[in-house]
Amino acid sequence: MSQSGGHFLSSEGGSLAPILAIMLIPMCAALGISVDYNAAIETRASMQNALDAAALSITTLPTSTSLADRQVKLQESFEANSGQGAAKLDGFVVAADGTASIDASARFAMPTNFLQIAQVDTVQIAVASAVRKRPALVQTTFKVDKVSGHWGKTMRLYGTKFTETTAKTLMKITYAYNNFGDPKGYGTSTVYTVNGATETKVQQQVCTTKQVNNFNNLPTGAITQTSGSKKYLTTCTNTMYPANGAGAVIDVSLMDTLYLQMDVPSARPTTLKSNDPNTSNRLYIDGVEVANGEKVDIFTVVPCGQPSEQAWEDGGNAVPAPVSNADFFYTVTGRCDFNQRPSETVLTQ
Repeated sequence: MSQSGGHFLSSEGGSLAPILAIMLIPMCAALGISVDYNAAIETRASMQNALDAAALSITTLPTSTSLADRQVKLQESFEANSGQGAAKLDGFVVAADGTASIDASARFAMPTNFLQIAQVDTVQIAVASAVRKRPALVQTTFKVDKVSGHWGKTMRLYGTKFTETTAKTLMKITYAYNNFGDPKGYGTSTVYTVNGATETKVQQQVCTTKQVNNFNNLPTGAITQTSGSKKYLTTCTNTMYPANGAGAVIDVSLMDTLYLQMDVPSARPTTLKSNDPNTSNRLYIDGVEVANGEKVDIFTVVPCGQPSEQAWEDGGNAVPAPVSNADFFYTVTGRCDFNQRPSETVLTQ
């Protein structure tokens, strides 16, 4: 039996070669398809990442940028992020409330390697991206409510423009104690908008204090203080420039970063900053003291279309402490619209 088997094998020598050759054709085809398929998957993923980055990049352009220029920037960013093929800006719409909606797509005819055997020279790859950009702060309005203390102090709003690295003063509020001898201490506050070397006065609050025998028939907005047997009555007069002015109205639409700083030469520490986690806890936002170790983003703490009551403890009292201990009270209101800042942008597709 073993001899007949050997004879069979020897007599059929070479007949398996055609069979194996026939079997290798679909095997090679399957392997080739797999290689081209994996290449298409990788290309598509790379194109998707590049298109997402490109769509996000054009949201930081000014609203005055034409669709044609946005298209150019979209393609440039797409290629810079290793995207293959052509990117297309399908839509860029800014709604009345400032919300921007961006739609983009990209296509690429990827050359094949093994599929050419089946006369498939290219594989069409298409990706799409949708971006929604929420309205962001474009204008702030600061108005002094009440400032006190025996120390002089100055609060400034600093902003850094897009593509720049140096912060510049946008608003300044100065305070000087009027030496009335009252416990809390009231004086004169002056608010300015700042444009380079030009300071424009927009509000002045002058507080006058006197000793009284009683607190009967108090005028509207009067501030009362008692120290031992002494009674103090303080009244404050606001003057706006112009008379119908709202306060320090500041355009922040071109600002990438904003922060507040208060300088109190007689205090410790002498400098308080909203973006410094070591001193930001002396800032109160709508009655709530900022937690230790936090940086405050002014873009997020100035609400759109409504006022926020904020205050600083200038360093005379330890913190944490009730907001009533604070010395520098002001109201800030924000207006929101389309803004070039990227932080308000999210991918939706």
